[in-house]
This record gives sequence, structure tokens and C-alpha cells, in this order.
Amino acid sequence: MKALVTGGAGFIGSNLVDALLERGDAVDVLDDLSTGRRENLADAGSRGAVLHEADIRDGERVAAIVGAAAPEAIYHLAAQIDVRVSVADPALDADINVRGTINVLEAARLAGVRRVVFSSTGGAIYGDAPEIPTPEAATPQPMAGYGQAKHAAEGYAGLYGRLHGLSCVSLRYANVYGPRQDPHGEGGVVAIYCGKLLEGGRPVAFGDGLQTRDYVYVGDVVRANLAAGESAWEGALNIGTGTETTVLELAQILQDLRGDGAFAPDHAPARAGEVRRSAIDPARARDVLGWEARVELIDGLRHTLASLGG
Repeated sequence: MKALVTGGAGFIGSNLVDALLERGDAVDVLDDLSTGRRENLADAGSRGAVLHEADIRDGERVAAIVGAAAPEAIYHLAAQIDVRVSVADPALDADINVRGTINVLEAARLAGVRRVVFSSTGGAIYGDAPEIPTPEAATPQPMAGYGQAKHAAEGYAGLYGRLHGLSCVSLRYANVYGPRQDPHGEGGVVAIYCGKLLEGGRPVAFGDGLQTRDYVYVGDVVRANLAAGESAWEGALNIGTGTETTVLELAQILQDLRGDGAFAPDHAPARAGEVRRSAIDPARARDVLGWEARVELIDGLRHTLASLGG
């Protein structure tokens, strides 16, 4: 199959590119390299992946790349993912995450792409949901521009299905972690905590540290993308474990893995736009894709530390 991955030089995207190549697909990558890294694609490039450096906000450029590549499927991961940025500058966040997604959908329509797999978000869309783990039917209550923009982009994916017959599925991720996530980057408490642990530093917990998240390993997320690309099912699917873990518990697990000293977090004021409790119900993905998370948190953390040299 011929595939195109937007954001393919990033954390999740580059892991997906590797998996697509491993199963024999031809792969084009579209990335502006603002947060993605060329080195993430070093091996992929040697296996034939082609990188196109472009910004998804440039609709003409996106359409030209997609038209020339003629992929059967687009995996759309390019995004602004920093919740803090989305709170401080919601217009910028929407420009990338909404208008950029519309550009990708329009390019897919023009090129006759068979399937679009959109990387969305679970916890950031559901907000402080009354039901934990939260199903897809829950009323969206975003607490930041990031979740609101992703929800709007999902709506445009649905619109392109109704209006143009473009087959789209939106994968609502829990908190993804694993190898290639930047410990000094804009997202990912697991990567940040792993970096602090290996540097001999102390982690920071915003608020009391009892806020919960649903941590899902990047390899499991890649499997969900592959399954979604092959499926014809349309709509939103939660991709998570359904299990809550507090920030303090995460720090304790990492400390136990190293076993060489205290790793208790320092506390800082709570941040605006942060959800208190978050875990998403993956039952629908199990039913329609045959997918479920396989990697236990402790094993995924062990793999992540090893990838960072720990």
C-alpha cells in the first residue's frame, strides 16, 4: 500500500512510519520539522521513505504533495500539541489543528485518497467527564483550546465523509508515551519524568499530583493506526487502556524501576486547562478494530527508559 504520514518525523508519527515500512508499504512523510526530527526518519529514509518538508497550513503545498504522492491512505498526525500554547494562543492552535486538518482533508478529496486516519485526543476533548473511563458518547467538555480544536477537526472529518464520501476515522488517544518522545519537548509527562530520572533531577507535579491520566504505549497506538487504516469504520474511537494512574504513582513506578534513590516530585501551582481525572473507555475500538492495549505501564516505562539510555 502507498501511505502518507503527516507529522511523520515526530514521536508517534515516526514510530508509525517504521511500522508501515516494516509491513511493506511505500511511505511519504509530510512534516515542517518544527518539533519533528530528521533523525527520527534516518532509518526510514534508508528504507525508501520520502520526506516532504511543508506546513499543513499551506493548503496549496499540501495538495501538491498529496496529489503527487497519490497515497491510498493518509495518517494525519501533524498538530500543535502543547495545551499551554493552546490556552495562551487559541487562534494559533486552531490555525494548525483545524485549518491544517481541513487542508489535509481537502487534499485527500482532490487526490481520491481511500482512507484518512486522524489523530485526535481523548482526555482533552472529554475534559472533566462525569464517567470514568469515558466512552465516546460522552458530551465533549474541553478545558483548553487544544481539545476544542481537535473536536472541531473531527467534525470536519465527518463533514467530508457526508459531503464528499471521504472515509475518515478519528482516533482519540489517551496519554501516549514511549521511545522518541522528547523529554525536553512540549508534551508528555512520562518523557519529562524519565529525563529527570536519568539526569538525577527531581520531577515537578502541578497541583497535588493526584490528577490521573490513562497512559498508553506508543507501540499500541501504532497498532491502532494500522488497524484503523485497513478498516472501513467511520467516526471516533478511544485508544487507551481505561486505567487511571496518578502523577505521584507514575513517579513511584519510575523510582522503583531504577531503585537508586528518592524521586518524589516537587510541587508547583496547578496549571490552567488541566483535567483532574482522565481515562478513556477502549471498548468500541476492541469491538470494531479488534484492538486493545497490550503493553503494561511498567513494561512500557522500562522500554522508554532503555530508549533514553537508562
